[in-house]
Amino acid sequence: MIHEGSLGPTAGATNRKRMAIVYRKTAKGLNEIETRAHRLVPRLRSALIVVDGRRSDEELAKLMLQDPAGTLQALVEGGFIEAIGTVTTAAERAAATAAASAASASAAAATPAPARAAPSFEQSRRDAVRQLTDLVGPVAEALAIRMERSRNAEELRALLVVAMQIIANTRGRQAAVDYGNRFGVDAGG
Repeated sequence: MIHEGSLGPTAGATNRKRMAIVYRKTAKGLNEIETRAHRLVPRLRSALIVVDGRRSDEELAKLMLQDPAGTLQALVEGGFIEAIGTVTTAAERAAATAAASAASASAAAATPAPARAAPSFEQSRRDAVRQLTDLVGPVAEALAIRMERSRNAEELRALLVVAMQIIANTRGRQAAVDYGNRFGVDAGG
């Protein structure tokens, strides 16, 4: 759950429990991804790419190679990202998710699940980019940008094969196969 309110580096300092901050790209940040107009150093650009408005600073820190707090602060001060809310710590989120899952499981047993529509090309592309960056982080920056620019399923499929090769090299063959299966690409290409 995202909470609105006091945001910034010291927002959680007055609370006993640290609230993780969720950031999103600003218009300036989106423009930088698209055009490289501000010529961010690679460390900042890589961090900017993985900011998505869903991951907390704790989750983003796991994807950054050095000084995650300083990197995020530099992006905030530069106007490339902004804090949009806070979430409880990972342990509290896990406990809340488990409780919510248990409650929804009993409700789901009573009602049939609606048929799911196939994901749109745009949704598949977003999911593919997100999972790629989750798996390999900034290593996939150039490919993630190319995937975001793909115009159709055929272009995306060719890039998914490349993504699978990168995943296999960094995370192992099984991770690459799982990634490919999720997006309908077999290990043979």
